[in-house]
Amino acid sequence: MMFLLLLSSVPSPRAKLLMPAVLWMALQLLMVTVTAFPVALPGCPETCGSITVPYPFGFQHGCYHAGFNLTCDETRHPPKLLLGDGVEVDDISLAASTVRVQSKITTFSWSYGNLTAQTANNRSAVKPSIDSSGLWYGGLTGTGMQLAVSTEHNVFVAIGCNFIAYLVANPDSAGGQEYVRACAALCDRSFPAPGDTSCSGVGCCRTPIAQALPAYGVQFKDLDQTDGGPSTHRPSVSAFIVDREWFSGINVSAMQNNTFSDSGSYIYGSHQHQHTSPKSITSVPTVLEWWLDLQRDRDLIVLDPHSGSALRCISLNSVAVETGGEISCNCSDGYEGNPYFVHGCQDIDECLQPDVYPCLHETCINMPGTYRCSAKKSIISLPGIITEIAISAGFGLLLSLLGVAKITNKLKQRKAKKLRQKFFKKNHGLLLQQLISSNKDVAERTRIFSLEDLEQATNKFDHNRILGGGGHGTVYKGILSDQHVVAIKKAKIIVQREINQFINEVVILSQTNHRNVVKLFGCCLETEVPLLIYEFISNGTLSYHIHGQIVNPLSWKDRLRIALETARAIAYLHSAASISVYHRDIMCKYTTY
Repeated sequence: MMFLLLLSSVPSPRAKLLMPAVLWMALQLLMVTVTAFPVALPGCPETCGSITVPYPFGFQHGCYHAGFNLTCDETRHPPKLLLGDGVEVDDISLAASTVRVQSKITTFSWSYGNLTAQTANNRSAVKPSIDSSGLWYGGLTGTGMQLAVSTEHNVFVAIGCNFIAYLVANPDSAGGQEYVRACAALCDRSFPAPGDTSCSGVGCCRTPIAQALPAYGVQFKDLDQTDGGPSTHRPSVSAFIVDREWFSGINVSAMQNNTFSDSGSYIYGSHQHQHTSPKSITSVPTVLEWWLDLQRDRDLIVLDPHSGSALRCISLNSVAVETGGEISCNCSDGYEGNPYFVHGCQDIDECLQPDVYPCLHETCINMPGTYRCSAKKSIISLPGIITEIAISAGFGLLLSLLGVAKITNKLKQRKAKKLRQKFFKKNHGLLLQQLISSNKDVAERTRIFSLEDLEQATNKFDHNRILGGGGHGTVYKGILSDQHVVAIKKAKIIVQREINQFINEVVILSQTNHRNVVKLFGCCLETEVPLLIYEFISNGTLSYHIHGQIVNPLSWKDRLRIALETARAIAYLHSAASISVYHRDIMCKYTTY
């Protein structure tokens, strides 16, 4: 509507000239809309105020992975995204695996007879000659999050006169403290000039950070040896961890002015000038790193022999990089989105971004994960009415083909639906529904899955999801819509007399409850051979640990424990279960470890 109003106010010849530009702007807007991929789980909010919140982070129940929960304070205007004990979040990056937050500044105010420490609103009076200390923790302590200060993106800064600031690892450790970094700020008879933003040691110093930790101790040591009178007043000192890109130019001047604002000049002897003003800057941007843990977050990580690291995230077309058990993920080249949930990485249509993916005078053709440029074919132009007829005929044929394709697709869907209903009745699905509705215990333990649910969970039974198999069938790894991981058994063949007993066996097995017996969650009856859905056990089979594991073979103690627990499980099935169950085919490859 806005484009139409603009055109209506312009004379006709100019309107004709503006039309291509307007259409180009509309196309660009459409391109932005098309290429926007979801970053949060379905049904979950993607933003808090102006901050995008990608999964695994989130602030509503069911919208975040364990250990990545945040808070969205909607009482503020605009709403603020908070981490830990109220630290404000400025940005979350999936590509760089970073979180940018506003962290507190550690400040000490000096006077002749005492030193007041202002850290987290705590004050204590000590003499200037005694070393003083505080704590920098950035709101990360006690959150349980896998976060630490980025050594690549941050620097440690100290501002003031004639003191040394130390950054200390393990400040509360009984085994002793470890100095991570230190820098000294010195002053003569004046502060740094207003235009001096070098922060190279005169009134301000900076140094890289050696260790990535969630918290540090901050210690101050007085270097001032001047002998001032009782009225001596010294400027306060401050220290903080800050984003190195932010701490430059005008921001350096602002931080120096913020620290020296309580004194117009450094005081020597009887020359004294004093001016006080409140501190206006209490926090600075700090970049934190976050990662996945190989054990704790194993439901977001998939073994992939085709990947260079043998790992990828839960989304197809993603890559994972492991460093010392810390894992970060990205979408593969040619894909973008969120690799931390199923189907999060989507193909980029490079042809919609000709400035980034040029084809010069050729035609761009999009392909999965890439694109190619094809030479344009010359078209014979037909004059007048012949051209119009050819174009109209082409559009008519295209519409006809689209209509036929749509009708064919509808017929296929209807046929597939009838076939699923036929198998459901043949496999006694109505009987199972009746048993579930009439028995509360069975209803709580047994679920009837649709074939569509299982195809989505296994990416249409993709071969990359195969966990194992044998003469009787194949077992697939599936991820349900609620992110629950299951094992789906797809048998190869079954006789009709076995199907007649299948429903009773499902009901009996669903009621077994033993810590050493894999739980049966339910079944799918919409296929020729019913599918069974079991609890997923990630540690592999006993056969693999006995015969295939060479690096860390099982100890005799573990073997004895496994034998004992297997015997207990068999005894439970034979004697303790509500209805006795005889397995008749107990093998190592059917036993999980």
